[in-house]
Amino acid sequence: MNAVPAHLLPNPESPGYIQPGALRELWFHTGTACNLACPFCLEGSKPGDGRLQRVTLNDVRPFMDEAAALRVEQFSFTGGEPFIVRDFVNILRHASMLKPCLVLTNGTDPLLKRLHQIEFLTAQPNAVAFRISIDYPDESRHDASRGCGSFGKSWLSLHELHARGFRVSVARQQDADENAAAVDATYRWLFRQHGLPVDTRIVAFPDFLAPGSRPAVATITERCMTTHHTAESRRRFMCHFSKMVVKKNGRMRVYACTLVDDDESYDLGATLSETLTKRIYLRHHRCLTCFAQGASCSEI
Repeated sequence: MNAVPAHLLPNPESPGYIQPGALRELWFHTGTACNLACPFCLEGSKPGDGRLQRVTLNDVRPFMDEAAALRVEQFSFTGGEPFIVRDFVNILRHASMLKPCLVLTNGTDPLLKRLHQIEFLTAQPNAVAFRISIDYPDESRHDASRGCGSFGKSWLSLHELHARGFRVSVARQQDADENAAAVDATYRWLFRQHGLPVDTRIVAFPDFLAPGSRPAVATITERCMTTHHTAESRRRFMCHFSKMVVKKNGRMRVYACTLVDDDESYDLGATLSETLTKRIYLRHHRCLTCFAQGASCSEI
């Protein structure tokens, strides 16, 4: 067998990277304003926050239309809390005319107050699904961070959305020393209690730290990516198949993924077309969770 030319071998000192493939999922950040102020929030969201600004339909429509032309498979929305955005129902109306949608929400008052406004979405050409954050299967522990009564409201939202025909899933917090199977089993018991399918999807997240955090973490090198990952596993990194659109300082910008909007080096440009082939270097501390744990915000 012929030896691989030296210049094609992975450089042990060069930073690891992902070369993007086809755009399958386009995320929209609706803004960092939220009705809650959770101390662990990876976006630092809280009432009135403006680090990332609230979007309008006019802001996001060009990106949706461009993505649809590129045959994107899904639009996903995160915050902040999307349902405090005045134009959000109109945004979902347009998005679900084009592609299936996923909405990340805390499932408290902003959603409950607008349930009657979103019922029509079940008749749209493409399905709209909802992922609600229920941090722990323990009410007191959940409400300690999100506020008294939040646990019950989120379970009510799950029940009401499911009863209206929407697909639902749950996002939870992940403890470093947990028994994941036992934790998930407790959630599944709660699903039964609230009239939800026992196989409702559960997405677990580690602590990503607050925006702007710069913890000392291991460096991901090019050799790391070829030694510990295959071509197939590299394709599962979100930055391989997705992008996120945010509104920052009055401008709409495209970022590499949902976890790196606190780092300007991941601002890839103002349009999707100019960002699709830009190499994504895994320098952000949150990249280590994708590298080592396979963490992903996506349900694709």
